[in-house]
Amino acid sequence: MSMDLRTGVNRKDQGTARKIVRVPEPAHEEQALLRRELGEVLREYRQRQGRTLREVSSDARVSLGYLSEVERGQKEASSELLSSICTALNVPLSHVLRLVADRIDFSQGRVPPHMRVPDSVPEELVRAEMSKLHR
Repeated sequence: MSMDLRTGVNRKDQGTARKIVRVPEPAHEEQALLRRELGEVLREYRQRQGRTLREVSSDARVSLGYLSEVERGQKEASSELLSSICTALNVPLSHVLRLVADRIDFSQGRVPPHMRVPDSVPEELVRAEMSKLHR
């Protein structure tokens, strides 16, 4: 007889080893990443304005604890709550979402199109700059 260490149940040995197969838990990396990035962007806006959590939570009509959890990436903000926080910060929701999307792109090794450096300089720009030098 042997004891199964996972369950604490005594089992009769049948002379064959049993393979324990663990089923992987579904990865929630993307959701956690979104929460974290969103919270960091909101915190950066608030701190740049020199405002406290208490001030912003009061203006957004959300509890201080909940806003703190959103900023730390521990809670998902509903679209209504996010809109309220953005209004309290006087920042367009579209700007916050664009920054979050850019940060996720960077974390996944992609550079957003508007931040890419072109491989070459357009010929008309080169000519214009050269003409300025020869004046």
